[in-house]
Amino acid sequence: MSDTFPPGFLWGTATAAYQIEGAARENGRTPSIWDTFSHTPGKVEKGDTGDIAVDHFHRRAEDVRMMADLGVNAYRFSVSWPRVQPTGRGPAIQRGLDFYRGLVDDLLAHGIEPVLTLYHWDLPQELEAAGGWPERETAYRFAEYARAVAEALGDRVTRWTTLNEPWCSAFLGYGSGVHAPGRTDPVAALRAAHHLNLGHGLAAQALRSVLPAGGQVSVSLNPAAVRARTQSPGDLDARRRIDALANRVFTGPMLTGAYPEDLLADTARLTDWAFVRAGDAAVSRQPLDSLGINYYQPAVVSAAPGQDAAGRDPGRQDRQDGHGASEHSPWPGAESVAFHQPPGELTEMGWSVDPSGLYDLLLRYTREAPGLPLMVTENGAAYPDKPDADGAVHDPDRIRYLHGHLSAVQRAIADGADVRGYFLWSLMDNFEWAYGYGKRFGAVHVDYETQRRTPKSSARWYARLAGTGVLPEVPIG
Repeated sequence: MSDTFPPGFLWGTATAAYQIEGAARENGRTPSIWDTFSHTPGKVEKGDTGDIAVDHFHRRAEDVRMMADLGVNAYRFSVSWPRVQPTGRGPAIQRGLDFYRGLVDDLLAHGIEPVLTLYHWDLPQELEAAGGWPERETAYRFAEYARAVAEALGDRVTRWTTLNEPWCSAFLGYGSGVHAPGRTDPVAALRAAHHLNLGHGLAAQALRSVLPAGGQVSVSLNPAAVRARTQSPGDLDARRRIDALANRVFTGPMLTGAYPEDLLADTARLTDWAFVRAGDAAVSRQPLDSLGINYYQPAVVSAAPGQDAAGRDPGRQDRQDGHGASEHSPWPGAESVAFHQPPGELTEMGWSVDPSGLYDLLLRYTREAPGLPLMVTENGAAYPDKPDADGAVHDPDRIRYLHGHLSAVQRAIADGADVRGYFLWSLMDNFEWAYGYGKRFGAVHVDYETQRRTPKSSARWYARLAGTGVLPEVPIG
């Protein structure tokens, strides 16, 4: 196996608007569901909010220069929906779009390709008040928003992503309630999943109608590498159930134009799926130029003791699924499946370090979607990074993590996966959703009091990789 990545490979970093921008009330921006959620007592650790975040809105030029210094050739960012379309309806406001015009121009001037994500969880609060993603109308509003952004930036941005991790939007936002908007209704979660699928398809159609020739459309999913704890029939069925809810609920409509029959059967006691209208799944299946894969850890599952033949067990389980504590499950129809902590090293999030899951996913979607290029659009780890006495930030654990996962990408490429790029999560430390500022994923350390940026050792290591295409060794010590 070669230690050199293919020519033309994209070496990027990634961020999300609410996690980094700040300027929550400037230039006409209105609240998103994450503004409302983070300002609700008890929802985010220490009451942290993204009001200021890492002030990227005002430090955009500095941050782009920092990326250029790191040698990356691509930057995956998201547009804040309420910054450019404050009510979630009607025409975009130009002063909101101007920020992204300036960002794209800065990136291009430094030789960095912009990779734009339309939705990274910041639904305008006004749309949530009207019902949010469980309502069909939201999918149409999303397509309208997609068209407006494409009309403004399509002449300079080639790579477009509709949704980031719709599983989190649907099942953490409307099922377990640990993400915004914090609702806990399993049927609403399934409805949201469907309307995210529909919104993806409608937005992809809107993009294709506006973008010039050569425009590329993608979606970034966070598929689960689901493993049964044993080969018992119960554990294998638990794996099937979670695979349906974590993966096939999205890849079914998006890649094949149909929901899996076993998913419909598993959830029949909750809903008859009458919210799916004729033709919806076909709309969700739009031609893609690549499929984004976000990966952090595998899932190990088993049948919970005492569940019945239909998988019912209303008793709360300690899921250990890595998605935050809640009395409510993000797994409608599979609430009683037990999740298990794999043995071995953990990140500060309590997530297992297991690159084999990334390899398995890349090979899985190579088989299931032959001919569709893949991108690793998020991969990274949180560690308790602190500056030393000289102000330097050394993070050898992150370097080992990246080396292991990039080796898995190389192995997947050698075994036939058409992987076109890798985006490190994240460019810099930022607001980590319900964990606030307590978890640091960045290759660049941010002092939240002063907003000083300090590249960590992993940033310099990644810069060598981006510059040469050759996987550097892990430093000793």
